[in-house]
Amino acid sequence: MGRGVKVAVIGGVFAVMVGGAGYGAYNVVSALDGGGGTGPAGASVKSGPPDGDEVRETSEKFFTAWEKGDAATAASYTDNASVATALLAAYADEAHISGVEITPGTATGTSVPFTVKAKVSYEGTAKPLTYSSTLNVVRGETSGRALVDWQPSVVHPDLKAGDTLVTEESATPQIEAVGRDGEVLTQEKYPSLGPVLATLRERYGADAGGTPGVELVVRHLAEQTPDTPLLTLSKGEPGKLRTTLSAGVQAAAEKAVKRYGESSVVAVRPSTGEVLAVANNRADGFNAAFQGRVAPGSTMKIITAAMLIDNGVSSMNGPAPCPDTATWQSQTFKNLTGMKPNEGATLANTFMRSCNTGFIKLVDEDPLSDSSLTREAEERFGLGRDDWQTGIVSFDGRVPASGGPDRAANAIGQGQVQMNPLNMASVTATAMTGEFRQPYLVRRDLDGREFATAKGLPSGTAAQLKQMMRLTATQGTGRPAMAGLGGDIGAKTGSAEVDGQATSNSWFTGFRNDVAAAAMTEEGGHGGDAAGPIVADVLRAGG
Repeated sequence: MGRGVKVAVIGGVFAVMVGGAGYGAYNVVSALDGGGGTGPAGASVKSGPPDGDEVRETSEKFFTAWEKGDAATAASYTDNASVATALLAAYADEAHISGVEITPGTATGTSVPFTVKAKVSYEGTAKPLTYSSTLNVVRGETSGRALVDWQPSVVHPDLKAGDTLVTEESATPQIEAVGRDGEVLTQEKYPSLGPVLATLRERYGADAGGTPGVELVVRHLAEQTPDTPLLTLSKGEPGKLRTTLSAGVQAAAEKAVKRYGESSVVAVRPSTGEVLAVANNRADGFNAAFQGRVAPGSTMKIITAAMLIDNGVSSMNGPAPCPDTATWQSQTFKNLTGMKPNEGATLANTFMRSCNTGFIKLVDEDPLSDSSLTREAEERFGLGRDDWQTGIVSFDGRVPASGGPDRAANAIGQGQVQMNPLNMASVTATAMTGEFRQPYLVRRDLDGREFATAKGLPSGTAAQLKQMMRLTATQGTGRPAMAGLGGDIGAKTGSAEVDGQATSNSWFTGFRNDVAAAAMTEEGGHGGDAAGPIVADVLRAGG
């Protein structure tokens, strides 16, 4: 908070004292129910949803007080007055928003849409501000009053819990992010780049040659994330920041993730490690493509197959029997429904069909141990060491040494293994080339950061992995998604069970010529059915 607003935390509730106006005596317990108390002794307390008259009267009183800039009064018409007061006070004092005019729309039940027109003024510069939002009217649990259900989004739709609004000179200059071909990359054209561009600005704005401007921003007080700009009053001079992103591949990725909710995709250039695209379709705005931490399902079998080959347990044409079930330390593992057993299967056949039991049967062979998969992931694929320096925040994967049933579960991408599309695109790139090249968005000489290194794969292992992925794309579980793609192609499908989800996460990773991509979606079932078409679209755009 800034000028005139002091916040104290009392029992986990924000109590607000504004500029000596006597508000510090406000009863915090009552504030959580709109400050209304229980009414006169003996008076009946209403129950049930508010009726139309109550919805209209409550919203009108709230809007009127808000228009007047009377934060305390407006907040008294909500069911969380102390928290509402803080944000409504900051709206005027910290965000410098005035001249508020609110136009309610037609109520639907207890929901009231509305439009806000106002102006933002700072040190002689002013700009109009217009946006729409919605509030809901609820019944106070103890008072029985009709009250605005307090959500930060009532004040502005981009606000979440722990956020506030601030207008001030930018801490860092704006950037003009450009792709590898010189095209300017904006959030308006590429919506899911919003968090990426904000982080790039925070990290590199001061070094990109620009000068700061004045902005209205959402400040995220409860988490360590960059401010979200809402309105620019004066631009300053943006600095140019060159990235590795390809405008064409990014556009395809943005479109592809719209196929399913909660989806993410990353594309990289295996020969260099350059990130060509990163896109997310998520309601929470989280960059799951780079920061997600979820089980990768059978895409993990790329690393597991490398471990088996590197340790002499099997080879592409060596045995990897695929029975109906396999038991490891009292836990029974099964294959996907409908998969026919094949006791004479080779590793290539087990890989391209994504047979779980074939891998489970091999993880107890000598010289393998509980840490073998961990060593393979860290030393060969550069995963799990927390040392990637991509240019923005990223998670480098996790493949812990595990005993008991998790040793087998890890081998098929369940158990304790955690990955994201960035990690799996990198795994595919390493399998293609035999070299680990740390993915990156911004060149290293801009800030002198050190890239992560790893040994990579023996040439024979890489050749076998690449051929098994080719077979998967042309004859195995990846064939439907990759159909129609020319050039040198390969793939691996995956499905991962997640606690609390009715359906499995869908995973797919693949390559085409010098592009590798990986996608994950929480909708759509098996990897080839949902994530597969996302990856195929991105690879098609990559040329």
